[in-house]
Amino acid sequence: MQQARERKDRFVSLSGLPIASFYTKDDLKDWEPERDLGAPGEFPYTRGIHPTMYRGRLWTMRQFAGFGSASDTNTRFKYLLSQGQTGLSVAFDMPTLMGLDSDDPRARGEVGYCGVAISSLEDMERLFEDIPLDQVTTSMTINGPAAILFAMYLAVAERRGISVNQLGGTLQNDILKEYIAQKEWLFPPEPHLRLIVDTIAFSSEQVPKWHPISISGYHIREAGSSAVQELAFTLYNGLTYVEAAVKAGLEVDAFAPQLSFFFNAHNDFFEEIAKFRAARRLWAREMQKRYHPQNPRSLQLRCHAQTAGCSLTAQQPMNNVVRTTLQALAAVLGGTQSLHTNSMDETLALPTQEAVTLALRTQQIIAGESEITNTVDPLGGSFFLESLTTRMEEGAQEYFRKLDKMGGMLKAIEQGFPQREILNASMAYQQEVERKERVIIGVNENVEEDSQQIPILKITQEVERDQVSRLSDLRKRRDSKKVEASLHAIQKAASSSENMMPYLIDAVKANVTLGEICSVLQKVFGTYQEPVVL
Repeated sequence: MQQARERKDRFVSLSGLPIASFYTKDDLKDWEPERDLGAPGEFPYTRGIHPTMYRGRLWTMRQFAGFGSASDTNTRFKYLLSQGQTGLSVAFDMPTLMGLDSDDPRARGEVGYCGVAISSLEDMERLFEDIPLDQVTTSMTINGPAAILFAMYLAVAERRGISVNQLGGTLQNDILKEYIAQKEWLFPPEPHLRLIVDTIAFSSEQVPKWHPISISGYHIREAGSSAVQELAFTLYNGLTYVEAAVKAGLEVDAFAPQLSFFFNAHNDFFEEIAKFRAARRLWAREMQKRYHPQNPRSLQLRCHAQTAGCSLTAQQPMNNVVRTTLQALAAVLGGTQSLHTNSMDETLALPTQEAVTLALRTQQIIAGESEITNTVDPLGGSFFLESLTTRMEEGAQEYFRKLDKMGGMLKAIEQGFPQREILNASMAYQQEVERKERVIIGVNENVEEDSQQIPILKITQEVERDQVSRLSDLRKRRDSKKVEASLHAIQKAASSSENMMPYLIDAVKANVTLGEICSVLQKVFGTYQEPVVL
């Protein structure tokens, strides 16, 4: 016993939490089962937001997909659905993410390379051609111009005679993590928060099955944060959006049930499970303390998870299948509502059809063969897991106190606080890898001189030529007076306090392009220069 206890601090989690060689009830001295654990589907939701979890319904298998033209991605969507995928997830190319049309000089060489190119309503129609939007849920990973892409999706449904109140899905629409980690912004924080609140208000009234924002820790983790930092900054961002919506006059119970979250599933197996459990508990407690909602669903944290892209290696890429499997298993044991499993070839190129099929099969094998779905929160009550869950929550609360003291997340971003914390964590991790204190198979251990060769998907320049040609044709065909009137209406609404969504929907119906709308909004809202982080 004594010998084992002396090893307590020799090992640490990826977040730097000391890990003992074994755990007993002494490690849970302040832990109370009724207060901290509870039952599945009951406050504080540590064990899951639904009483039966996967016994009642499996998580949504939602493979992230997008490349080349809208037609290319439409073909991939249909293939994935035919293979048993249960939800769609759209990856957009860099020009689209940055609010640029495919024929913009700044888009040259990037069209369709890291996602699908969408510049107009016609592109969006091709993207979802022959896909029943009222029968599948769709997630769109886009932030800066998210409201505009959302408007396009709603317009596609309307043209097909589908009521928007029947649409289900998620818009990422999380700009705070862009300032913190991913760096794909279009406007300064304040006006962009207003735009996000507009989408939240519009969805609560018109699109009740839609999640108008997916508060994302995934990209914070990919930028190099620890699990504790991912948990803390993500949930605090969520509280910032809630505060903005409440200040705009929305009742918390009118929109909070439609909020969703997006987390990374990384390599530290038990720490990741603890992170998901701590996230639900901390969100429920903070929402109850700060906003006093009456609807229990306003306290529930619903989340999507994706396996860790930053953990994949170009060396021995087939090893990535094993990494992804373990990460997916952690997400499921943690209680995610939907899941994307990365393909083994994603460090080399966009995933091939063979690789993405294997990634989907990974989820299906976990769901159908492992039997872990038979019991809700099967690791609940473990001395180790409960201790780790509590320490994750405590670590996040410490960040909450710091952020509150700074005056909130916007003030913290201005000071470079979360950026600096992530920078320090990423540097510490890299140094551990270089000192071989963290093992990465194929990189600093079990290295092979001749790396495995696998097929990769290549995007040709023909995609950009076709997209530019389509846009040129669209500009010739459309009604220029309607375009001018729509852009003028957007500029006027942006300068007022009116909800922007109806004006954006009207504009995309008039075939105003993504880039044209973003240019007008930037004239009103301005641009953003991030602080220097030292």
